Amino acid sequence: MKRYRTFAALGALLALSACGTYFNQPVAPTTSRTGETTSESDALRSLPLPAEPIVVGVYNFKDQTGQYKAVENASTFSTAVPQGATTMLIKALEDSKWFTPIERENLSNLLNERNIIRSTRQEYTGDQSGQPNLPPLLYAGILLEGGIISYDTNIITGGYGARYFGVGGSAQYRQDRITIYLRAVSTSNGKILKTVYVSKTILSQALDASLFRYVKFQRLLEVETGITKNEPIQLAIQNAIENAVESLIIEGIQDNLWSTAEGLEVNDSLVLAYNLRKQEEESSLLYNRSQAGELRKSGLSVYGNAPVFNGDFTKKSLGVGGGLRYSLYLTPHLDLGLRGDYFYFTGGQNFYKEYMSANLNLGYTILPRDRFTPYVYGGGGRIFDLRSPKPGLTEDPSGFNFQYGLALKYRVNPGLSIFISAENNHTTTDALDDVVNGVRDDFYSNFSLGLEWRFGKNISIR
Repeated sequence: MKRYRTFAALGALLALSACGTYFNQPVAPTTSRTGETTSESDALRSLPLPAEPIVVGVYNFKDQTGQYKAVENASTFSTAVPQGATTMLIKALEDSKWFTPIERENLSNLLNERNIIRSTRQEYTGDQSGQPNLPPLLYAGILLEGGIISYDTNIITGGYGARYFGVGGSAQYRQDRITIYLRAVSTSNGKILKTVYVSKTILSQALDASLFRYVKFQRLLEVETGITKNEPIQLAIQNAIENAVESLIIEGIQDNLWSTAEGLEVNDSLVLAYNLRKQEEESSLLYNRSQAGELRKSGLSVYGNAPVFNGDFTKKSLGVGGGLRYSLYLTPHLDLGLRGDYFYFTGGQNFYKEYMSANLNLGYTILPRDRFTPYVYGGGGRIFDLRSPKPGLTEDPSGFNFQYGLALKYRVNPGLSIFISAENNHTTTDALDDVVNGVRDDFYSNFSLGLEWRFGKNISIR
């Protein structure tokens, strides 16, 4: 039975870490196929047609990184990125239907061939008076320049794994990044009309699972499986180039350099959608950390409480309550908050008592522009007994309390966040539980779950 459970655990591990590549492993040679498209290919091909295609020349869109492929404990002369970026760019220009690319990368070959045609005609026909001249070459109104300017390896590496009684698995990943620049230059005056740049991450993953188990005396079972998946660099470059061409087209429309055939309404629609996407992408940092574009000055929080009383009773249990908090954000990091809470304490055999508290807090948001951020706070105020004091009690059950806590906030949108928090509250009375015993004052912990609504003017972000 244990053996079956072991195989079941291994199967579950494989199911959890499975991917399409694992279940489509190559076991036989395959025939050639047309080139793969990327996520940007369809977007580029679906752009509206231009009012007039633009004749462009690309002399050399090259690898400017000068990097060689990284190999551990060895040297290699293989370049880190493909050297055919010019061809990829020309294909993207052709697919967009916005440009008429002309041959400039191997212009000398083209000129030599035209000279061969002329000399052959002259040699074999003698008189060329009746022969048609070769048509003139197209000239470019715009030159496209730029190249691959960086290839950063191992910007993120990591993994996870687990092993229990000889059964285990692990996953590792690595992320590289490539960046390209593309600029349009006017051939009439040399003016740089527009420059765009695009970056693309390249993901590598490795999954493995293994089983090492004695199934019976002197019988050892070993099972191993795994797969490594590397995103092709060529497709990553192709994706980035297609994105750059699309950006160049739409930013050119925005600057009135060219236009769609449909006119102003379609132009405005394209530019609006592009600017929304660009704003979202620019609000994310290098490691896909989403950044808030605006931070509002005021916040109103509503939350539920679950207090745990620590007094003179040995038995402790959760109470119930809720509260409101108003926060005034002085800076993106720092805020001043006024809060009021209602809750009841439980403990012992049948202890139950209601309290309210009012506190003034100073809070600090560690990552104010991130979607997910820790938040620390501290302050003080008063705690009030909502019932009459127990007869004969020698100490007032109401008193001052000092609190500090940690919260985790998740921003759903610029105006709404969800948070959970845990805090400690120390009081100046030992009579919260209607029992005075020893020298230590009563205190309690509080756990909260709530929503924060941000409103008002925006805070200046530097």
